[in-house]
Amino acid sequence: MAGKFELYQDKAGGYRFRLKASNGEIILVSEGYKQKASAENGVASVRENAPLDERYERKETSSGKPMFNLKASNGQVIGTSESYSSESARDNGIESVKKNAPDARLDDQVA
Repeated sequence: MAGKFELYQDKAGGYRFRLKASNGEIILVSEGYKQKASAENGVASVRENAPLDERYERKETSSGKPMFNLKASNGQVIGTSESYSSESARDNGIESVKKNAPDARLDDQVA
């Protein structure tokens, strides 16, 4: 089973998406969007940018845990990871996004 994007509405009425790996684990989440079409464009941007290593910003949370952001060509963050226990676990998360995002199906939970 391949990964999938889930498009959903948050409690505030905004639109968000998350990318799940084939094992069901969430590997990337979006910011909130006001329009559903903007969230769909975000999914397309993740698919396009995920294979490019230079689009990943490797950083740490305020508590020092490794995490990453996926950025578009204009530098805007289009997805954020969870925090990881180690840099190698974070790097495995990046590889999972690279592998899953390009062909992940879209599960539209808003319709």
